[in-house]
Amino acid sequence: MKMKKILLIATGGTIASRFSPEGLKPGITSEELLAYVPEIGGACGVDTVQPFELDSTNVCQEHWLGLERIIEEAYDRYDGFVICHGTDTMAYTAAALSYLIQNNRKPIVVTGAQKPIDLEITDARMNLRDSLRFASDDRAYGVNIVFGGKVIAGTRAKKERSKSYNAFSSINYPDIAVIQEQRIIFYIEDQFRLTEPVRFYHRMNERVLLLKIIPGMDGRILNILADEYDAVIIESFGVGGLPSYGRHSFLEAVGHWCGQGKKVIMATQVTHEGSDMEVYQVGKVMKDRFPIIEAFDMTLEATVTKVMWLLEQDLSGGEFKREFYRTINHDVLLAE
Repeated sequence: MKMKKILLIATGGTIASRFSPEGLKPGITSEELLAYVPEIGGACGVDTVQPFELDSTNVCQEHWLGLERIIEEAYDRYDGFVICHGTDTMAYTAAALSYLIQNNRKPIVVTGAQKPIDLEITDARMNLRDSLRFASDDRAYGVNIVFGGKVIAGTRAKKERSKSYNAFSSINYPDIAVIQEQRIIFYIEDQFRLTEPVRFYHRMNERVLLLKIIPGMDGRILNILADEYDAVIIESFGVGGLPSYGRHSFLEAVGHWCGQGKKVIMATQVTHEGSDMEVYQVGKVMKDRFPIIEAFDMTLEATVTKVMWLLEQDLSGGEFKREFYRTINHDVLLAE
């Protein structure tokens, strides 16, 4: 059997950090990362590249597009890709790449660690080993996060713990696989569904606002921000609804946004089980009156990055909604 060829893309993050007087900061190179897992040499051949070296707090759209370009340019030369990344915005990066690189039959693995790889006690070496092994597996494809022995679809991952090694969970969807020692146990194998050729996208719209509603907030905040953004994702309470108190109505504010042709997407602050605006009057009135899009069971990270991608696709209102509800890398199941 031919040995798989993997491109390791190092971007910084805790996995590649060293201690400094100012705190942990990235400083371990891609070649040094690979040297900490010498046993992987028998499983695959690995080349390395380091496009940037950042704490993932500083990673944004330009970096997602940069990673897409690296993978697109190297796509025909490698069997899989592993991106070492900070954990804080890892779920955003994995979701963004799921939209920027579609119909992808090759594995793109995003991983990192809660402790630097050069420490004696760390999760970094296991996560990197698991990621390279998964990227070398014939059954692996698409964008996934590999972390803590779990394989999570890139659109379903959320960081739920700030310090523990089991930092990431798959939200409203099963894990794709688990990795135990050197064994990869798949729960979901559906690569046969891919029928179209791989497609790369090169633009994302940064003018997307995520607004978390708190008790007492009124629609004035939306009016203030309307000129600065092309879309707003509103994190509402429970299954979805907006308050109606105060002199500045959310109903009027949402109507103003929709009247300008801007997108309004309703999500929920509740992590699990998703939204359903049809249940209560505070949600149903809004949805019946305006062309609001509902996130349903999607993660916030997937919702944000999907909207950023769709805004650059030159779609009409109906087309935008239809594309938003088109399932990409397992991102939405409960859509209308």
